[in-house]
Amino acid sequence: MKFLRNLLASILGSLVAFMVIVGMFFIFMALVGSMDEGVVVKKNSVLELSFVTPILDYTGKDDTDPFAALWVEELGLDEILHSIEVAKNDDDIEGISITTGFLQAGISQTREIRKALIDFKSSGKFVMAHADVYAQRDYYLASAADEVYINPVGVLDFKGLATEVLFYKGLQEKSGIKMEVIRHGKYKSAVEPFLSDTMSEENRTQIQELISSIWGVIVDDISESRNIAPENLNIIADTLGGRTPEYAVASGLLDGALYYDQYESLLREKIGVEENEELNYVGLMDYIQKAKQKKINKGSDDVAVIYAQGEILIGEGGKNYIGQKLIVDALHKAVDNDNVKAIVLRVDSPGGSALVSDIIWREMQLAKKEKPLVVSFGNVAASGGYYIGVGGDKIFAEPTTITGSIGVFGTIPNVHELAENMGVNAEQVGTNKNSVDYSFFEPMTESFRNVMQESIEETYDTFLDRVSKGRNIPVDKVNEIAQGRVWSGVDAQALGLVDELGNLDDAILAAADMAGLEEYGIKKYPRYKSGFEQFMESYGGVKSKIGESIIQEEIGAEAYKILKEFKQFTKQEGVQAKMPFSLNIK
Repeated sequence: MKFLRNLLASILGSLVAFMVIVGMFFIFMALVGSMDEGVVVKKNSVLELSFVTPILDYTGKDDTDPFAALWVEELGLDEILHSIEVAKNDDDIEGISITTGFLQAGISQTREIRKALIDFKSSGKFVMAHADVYAQRDYYLASAADEVYINPVGVLDFKGLATEVLFYKGLQEKSGIKMEVIRHGKYKSAVEPFLSDTMSEENRTQIQELISSIWGVIVDDISESRNIAPENLNIIADTLGGRTPEYAVASGLLDGALYYDQYESLLREKIGVEENEELNYVGLMDYIQKAKQKKINKGSDDVAVIYAQGEILIGEGGKNYIGQKLIVDALHKAVDNDNVKAIVLRVDSPGGSALVSDIIWREMQLAKKEKPLVVSFGNVAASGGYYIGVGGDKIFAEPTTITGSIGVFGTIPNVHELAENMGVNAEQVGTNKNSVDYSFFEPMTESFRNVMQESIEETYDTFLDRVSKGRNIPVDKVNEIAQGRVWSGVDAQALGLVDELGNLDDAILAAADMAGLEEYGIKKYPRYKSGFEQFMESYGGVKSKIGESIIQEEIGAEAYKILKEFKQFTKQEGVQAKMPFSLNIK
């Protein structure tokens, strides 16, 4: 009976696999057939920016992969900026319409898109914006437009920045599951939620100063675009002076309250088409495909841009986490490629494994002996993310980049109280005094804690040394501004933690200048596995994604975020050089 059941299961599995392969074949043929048509942009078209998927710095897509369109999960910031640049000089594009809502991008990424829109307007073309609801980040982006409109019964959120930190000490006491913590750095508050039920003054101070600095940059940018004094913008935020469309228009945040059909009438006027004529829109995703055909390559020399994004973990790496293999391989390829004359490392990471951070740092030391190596910080370059950054010759950061967090910690889960409450007893046997160094089921011994603390201190001292030599700052001075504290890009520059304020383009220009290049192309690394490759490697990955979606739908996005954060702490290996807290700025 068991044999028959296994046989039937094997036959069923083979049939499913066969059907999947056949289905993929027909999809492939359909895609190949449609590739000849390409994306057609009509005369007098409007490029519509509606960001409905998460934005990464880089998605590592293979342009030759015919299945790429089947796994559209994120947008690449590099693709967005390139498309806007191409549209600027495209005679068929008359202007841009921003209709996004609930933008899924970091503040620094939003600022880069915003700057690209302002540059687009320098061509004499228009940028317009309309939304039913403006979250603060959406409004920050839209404020770069010539005119900004909202639905007459819509909502605009403009009240300043805030963030929230969750604490788990009470949960640990009630559940009997706790995190054993060893750390260095009085601001290293990534582990504070496991040690206390309240926020320390040190943590509150750094968060207040960080978000105040970032808010100052946002206010200054909006002030310049909307011609409203910064002090008046803060008054509007304090009094919720934009909480209704009427108030928002009266305060100068918006130009008017229009329904979408009325907004489209304005677009027709801008383009010069009749009211009864259909507007020619081209979506961003489609235009990205067209823009790829207009790669800006000048000469045979290249500047390599290597993207390091996500948490730093031991392993290969991917578009959502940094592993040593992909980054090290990318550095080797850039160094070995004779056409590549300079390298830029783009970092967007809260940190993670101290070991992996040091491996990448070492490879950067070797790479910059061969070619100029400039570092560009994106949304965040904290702890391990900053660690690898100091390996470069020069560092650029956005004014809003979360920077620094020079500190380390270690966390180990312990279930002693839970096991004791449930009547579970664990007994250990070893050959030597330290054979049994740690058990999840027993309280941490003093000797093991001392060994871990020694490792933490050694890693911290190494971190200080890397920063001291990389930034040419005395170790004592680094220690004063370290302690796990985070800074905005503006403050980081003032402290000498970064060289200049600027975006990725500024870093690329600096790298090209250091290599003596006047004309050059851009070569991007690494290439990530496509969705199709991952699918064919493991059906379990698809199953896992489905499971995650179901859980998130059932318990809600906020609860799911807490669950993932708690789970992530239990998966960390070794000493961590990581951002001091999970920060979601709203």
